[in-house]
Amino acid sequence: MDKSIIYLATQNQHKVEELLSMFGEQFFIKSISDLPIYEEIPETGSTLAENSMQKAKYIAEKFNVTCLADDSGLEVEALQGEPGVYSARYAGIPKNDHANVEKLLLNLKNVVNRKARFVTVLTYHFSGKFYQFEGVINGTIASEPRGTNGFGYDPIFVPENSNKTFAEMSLAEKNLLAHRARAFKKFSNFVDVAFKS
Repeated sequence: MDKSIIYLATQNQHKVEELLSMFGEQFFIKSISDLPIYEEIPETGSTLAENSMQKAKYIAEKFNVTCLADDSGLEVEALQGEPGVYSARYAGIPKNDHANVEKLLLNLKNVVNRKARFVTVLTYHFSGKFYQFEGVINGTIASEPRGTNGFGYDPIFVPENSNKTFAEMSLAEKNLLAHRARAFKKFSNFVDVAFKS
């Protein structure tokens, strides 16, 4: 596949940085800040897959470009999968990472079961078709925030087989494990096979 311009259907600069660190040499990655878009991209789905598809379709149909969209969420076992699709707005609007973390820790106060998982569903739009890829990483919720890197729930998520939170890891370390990296790896493998010249 020749290098093509791919627009990331996100207004989260942290996600843009993560993708650039993984595939910046493989694709021409652009942010939607390079497009004339001045409104929030709709996210009204009831699942991560629905939200991811909704964002991809919105950008693809509005601007007729190749794009990638993802929706990611933290699912906590003891909270029946919360915050899930509402992860970014768990503590309300406007979005606030610190408030979301505080609310989650409060809801898990004195809870023994700290099992959780991060899930990403990535939607790729190319030539009028849409493809989806899922990435999952299991782990546990720490009792208090640790680390200063990353964003979102990274300071309290400890991936399996590690004693560090994502926020205590470098971006390179996180990208070896994280849900988003796993979804993007599937996407990359798909592109290599489907568009091999």
